[in-house]
Amino acid sequence: MAALICGSLAFDTIMTFEGRFATQILPEQLHILNVSFLVPTLRRDFGGCAGNIAYSLKLLGGEPLPVAMLGSDGQDYLQRMQLLGIDTRHVGQAGDSYTAQAMIMTDLDNNQITAFHPGAMTHAHRTRIQAAAGSHIGIIAPDGRQAMLEHAQQFVAAGIPFVFDPGQGLPMFDGAELRGFIEQADWVTVNDYEGKMLCERTGWSLADISARVRGLVVTLGSEGCEVWQQGQRELVAPVTPRQVVDPTGCGDAWRGGLLYGLERGWSLARCAALGNRLGALKIARRGPQNYALDFAPETV
Repeated sequence: MAALICGSLAFDTIMTFEGRFATQILPEQLHILNVSFLVPTLRRDFGGCAGNIAYSLKLLGGEPLPVAMLGSDGQDYLQRMQLLGIDTRHVGQAGDSYTAQAMIMTDLDNNQITAFHPGAMTHAHRTRIQAAAGSHIGIIAPDGRQAMLEHAQQFVAAGIPFVFDPGQGLPMFDGAELRGFIEQADWVTVNDYEGKMLCERTGWSLADISARVRGLVVTLGSEGCEVWQQGQRELVAPVTPRQVVDPTGCGDAWRGGLLYGLERGWSLARCAALGNRLGALKIARRGPQNYALDFAPETV
């Protein structure tokens, strides 16, 4: 079985600030904010939600099919995916744009400040979802606004069940649009902050949302996650990582585990438990696509 993964492909420039943002940003001076952070370490990684989720799913033995757009500078990324054995038939290239770029700065408390240039991602709607895409499941992760709207409609038209995972793209949509996504989706995933925003914009509680889909999962970082089905909540325990090094891409690693389990008909709680295991693996390594599997997925 294969999974269509709609979302961004990006180059991540990851920097570490060896202090705490809270001690450098004065709340009473936010109206004249002028702050400089010294970042002794810097690295450039392959990233983007679609790329990170595809990496996680491939690592587990799944068949990811990224649906995304690279820019004129994206040849290295395309070759990397092909070397990993990831099918790139639905990855396009926009010759008049750069590949999306994320500049991510992390402090000692694992807080992050991110600047994101969408670049070629704004052309992601050029690739259409069709029934003959060779997939039994899909996910809509953060992507260009038009692509997210159109791909949801195309999943429904193609009869392919999908996960709605708005992530950092959630603020692009108003309440009516978000309600439309939920009504079309089979599953919804958000973190706790996004969950509060989703409820505020739609006017629906988490229980309300879960009654409209097959399942809703709210990830809680180090506290595990909540699985909601038909208004009922179940807490799935966290997995303690060996060490906490870099949170970048943890949510995407989690979603790879979710897709793997859903493809195989697992319970949503078991899917979430696998996701928690993947997130714990990822946070112990720098970069979103540099971790390796140290367990058999079927043992979760």
